[in-house]
Amino acid sequence: MDLDAVRTFVAAADAGQFQDAAAALSITQQAVSKRIAALERDLEVRLFTRTARGAQLTIDGQAFLPHARELLRVEARADASVRPGRRALRVDVHSRRTAPAVLLQDFHRAHPRIELDVVTLDADVHAATAAVEAGAVDATFHAVTVPARRLPGAIRTARVIDEHHEVLVGPRHALANARAVTPAQLAEHRIWMPGMAPGTEWADYYDELAAAFRLTIDRVGPVFGNEALLAEIADSSELATLAGERTRYLWPDSYDLRRIPVRDPAPIYPMSLIWRDDNPHPALTKLRDHLDSRRAEAPDTEVWIPTWGTATIPRSRARQ
Repeated sequence: MDLDAVRTFVAAADAGQFQDAAAALSITQQAVSKRIAALERDLEVRLFTRTARGAQLTIDGQAFLPHARELLRVEARADASVRPGRRALRVDVHSRRTAPAVLLQDFHRAHPRIELDVVTLDADVHAATAAVEAGAVDATFHAVTVPARRLPGAIRTARVIDEHHEVLVGPRHALANARAVTPAQLAEHRIWMPGMAPGTEWADYYDELAAAFRLTIDRVGPVFGNEALLAEIADSSELATLAGERTRYLWPDSYDLRRIPVRDPAPIYPMSLIWRDDNPHPALTKLRDHLDSRRAEAPDTEVWIPTWGTATIPRSRARQ
């Protein structure tokens, strides 16, 4: 069904005159007549009776009018659902526990009128970038381990998160009462991170971290979820795990788990926002500005960044 013809029918019904409907639609009276005639042929009924007073709806026209209005309302809703700035900004955070989700929640507090669709694709950087390129999401957060020249042509990245680490231990662990630990001290302890998939950007990061500081990162064991992992660590005098300082964990008070900063040097997991440069959604620009303003300045303490992290695009060039 031709929605322009439906729109013309509604305008004529409201105006009661084809001439007035033509003026409202900025078309000729002849065009109004042609559209109405085409709609009548399509529906196989007469919609108007022409009289000296103008155009009056027939019984069929009266029956069709509320449905015609609904068709136009549905059209408007469909248009709004995809038009940039009128649909929700769809952002992948990979996990609702980690720094990207925390920062996106902070963005929502600062801009409560911007509608967000927060998703967790559970994908590595390559699959998530493909989702951005395909338009399945507007943006994603990931560590970018390849040079910009090797990314798809429309893809842009900007480093927006430098996530520091904490070691998570139970109350009987040797480090439980430490106020901070160094990577050298961690080399003496088993770090348990089961289920880390090889070939992902986070596996590459921890491989380089382990090699740099001679850490023992144990990936062995089935994955029963974070609750089971925390329970094992709470009950152990030997197990420890690493977590981002903004990663959100909840556990019973009886676990008495300790989160201890890693310093001197402080390992940093660099994460970037990834988006298409031709994405016109206005909220995307606001999100980028917000993340740039919230990014911590260079810390006073010595830091360690993976080799691929040092090659990420500086903030001053991220918009070029």
